[in-house]
Amino acid sequence: MPVTSVSTDPESLTTTLIADFAAPVERLWEAYADPRQIERFWGPEGWPATFTRHDFAVGGRSHYYMTGPDGEQFHGLWEYVELEPHARVTVHDKFASSAGVEDPDMPALHMTLRFESTEGGSRLTTVTTFASIEALNEVLAMGAVEGAESSMGQLEGVLADLASFAAGRAAEAQILSDTQVRVSRVVRGTPEQVWQAHHDPELMKRWLLGPDGWTMPVCEIAQEVGDTYRNEWEDENGENRFGFAGELLASEPPFREVTTESMLGMEGEPNINEMTLIPVDDGTLLTVVVTYPNAEVRDIVLGTGMVDGMETSYARLEETVLG
Repeated sequence: MPVTSVSTDPESLTTTLIADFAAPVERLWEAYADPRQIERFWGPEGWPATFTRHDFAVGGRSHYYMTGPDGEQFHGLWEYVELEPHARVTVHDKFASSAGVEDPDMPALHMTLRFESTEGGSRLTTVTTFASIEALNEVLAMGAVEGAESSMGQLEGVLADLASFAAGRAAEAQILSDTQVRVSRVVRGTPEQVWQAHHDPELMKRWLLGPDGWTMPVCEIAQEVGDTYRNEWEDENGENRFGFAGELLASEPPFREVTTESMLGMEGEPNINEMTLIPVDDGTLLTVVVTYPNAEVRDIVLGTGMVDGMETSYARLEETVLG
């Protein structure tokens, strides 16, 4: 087990867990930055986590739930108050409802993760601070220490798996729930560059084309929350035009954007698209979480080859815009 020390200090209302890993600190950091990776180790064994939101930036939030052996779920949320790349993360750690709203009847925690390089790899020190001795004892009675030790054991396996998360892999989709799908890809370039490529109409017309042979004659950008956007495509003969439109719901450049999306001419409840950009060593981890009205719509859209089209566009983005 990578855990080398666990201690509780009732006077300072803290628990401290220290774990050592045979991996560079950059690799350890990336395991926490990437939602695909953190959900493979966060939580005790037998209680896999699913992160439906993961804004790894100051002011951002993460929403997740852990699913038990009998299907029961426990939800949590993090609010990021400090983030120093490869060195430190501080979050408010709260129990939550399925809607991602804090549960006021459960203890709220303050958690600091410190990342350090060591001679043999890296060290992670996790300090959790409680509001009262009652809160500390309640969380310990729930098996928090045992759960954290189990998580560190699973993290060791994630760190050894380089191939699954390497840059250069094509865009991949992961079903998060009956209505949610996450598409992920590492894109060469900084978050600022990738953000600009999604918000400059002339740049978008160069890469956001899907399969070869299509053009984008209409690209109207939403500039402010509440504004609408509209994108239209047609084939090289000027035929078979289709498009999407929607509203900008949230914008936190250059890390997060939330929009609605409806196909032009189609009725029904729109999709919700949440794009998150996280800096990693090989570029920017781009994730898009799509929330569909229901599982039927989700499956129909996935069956159209959506992810393959996104991959073609992202590869073109790297080749023609980011170089």
